[in-house]
Amino acid sequence: MGFLDLFRAASMPVLQVLIVTALGSFLALESINILGESTRNQLNNLVFYVFNPALIGTKLADTITAESFLSLWFMPVNILLTFIIGSLLGWVLMLIAKPAQHLKGLVLGACSAGNLGNMLFIIVPAVCKEKGAPFGESDVCSEFGMAYASLSMAIGSIFLWTYVYNLVRVFSENSGNNQAETVQDDVTVPVISVTVPLPPSSEPESSGKMKVMLELMRQCWRSFSSHINLKAVFAPSTIGAIAGFIIGTIGPFRWLLIGNTAPLRVLHDSASLVGDASIPAVTLIVGANLLRGLKGSGMSIPLVLGIAAVRYIFLPGFGILIVKGALRFGLVRDDPLYLFVLLLQFALPPAMNIGTITQLFGAGESDCSVIMLWTYGLASIALTLWSTFFMWLVA
Repeated sequence: MGFLDLFRAASMPVLQVLIVTALGSFLALESINILGESTRNQLNNLVFYVFNPALIGTKLADTITAESFLSLWFMPVNILLTFIIGSLLGWVLMLIAKPAQHLKGLVLGACSAGNLGNMLFIIVPAVCKEKGAPFGESDVCSEFGMAYASLSMAIGSIFLWTYVYNLVRVFSENSGNNQAETVQDDVTVPVISVTVPLPPSSEPESSGKMKVMLELMRQCWRSFSSHINLKAVFAPSTIGAIAGFIIGTIGPFRWLLIGNTAPLRVLHDSASLVGDASIPAVTLIVGANLLRGLKGSGMSIPLVLGIAAVRYIFLPGFGILIVKGALRFGLVRDDPLYLFVLLLQFALPPAMNIGTITQLFGAGESDCSVIMLWTYGLASIALTLWSTFFMWLVA
């Protein structure tokens, strides 16, 4: 299998993304105005609340069983490592570039959170169809590839809304507090205050200690939930992932909903039909949002290029060391497609939902558009080259 065959197989899915993205940008032009701001917001809500949860839930239910999930245990670890290493590289970048306070959460999020769902849903099936790809039969490759992409999207969504959401929230709040001069300089972490009532002396000692522990747990949970937005943690995509896991791994639910002979298969087929709209809708939104980046912002170009370097040079390098090390020590099986997806998770552009998060807090929206413009523009080159190298590496 020659280099040109691998390069062609890797370039086709990236070209598909570029074409649909360009269509989204065209539809968002002021002279066309089909994907204007209000339309984008409405379509983004459909994707967030309907399309993405349906896509994740149905794909997981189709392809994930209790046995297969146990065999894929390393993928959550791999995704966690992309967030940890990306965050560390992001901190180094911030020490060098020194961005404004309200941009720090955005920079860390862009460095740590990759587009672990939609890009894989486009790239993996397209690569499976190419004759030069080293992944065997197209149908089998697509089936397992969708399972890997679904699990990646579900786990990535959980990490995104638990970690990046709170990063942007904390830094945007700190920025507002600094501007209002209402927070002391030495206060950087919210202090959890817990007041535990002492038990009455007449109660048995063991009963009193139990009440003290319960009160302590209750107040700790209340304080924790006040600082962590649990509604964001349980985003619609997370709920869809939980539903998909339950249906796919519990026998009676799987018998009822999955398969050509399932009594309630019409419910699953309907949800799958809705979920299939997610990928083209999100890609069109990406193209439409990139127009905002063309208008520019106060974001420094060196900082943007630093984020691109983190995502397309340093992270993939670490990814090769981690995945090859895991294979050497027997932590993952020698499956070319599985290894390809694990490697690709380190080389993806930033997650598009970071833009949604910045909109929620009104912190760095235009700056986020600039980051997305540059990183997704460079992705056409970086993803093609890395995909080609990864396929050669696992073949």
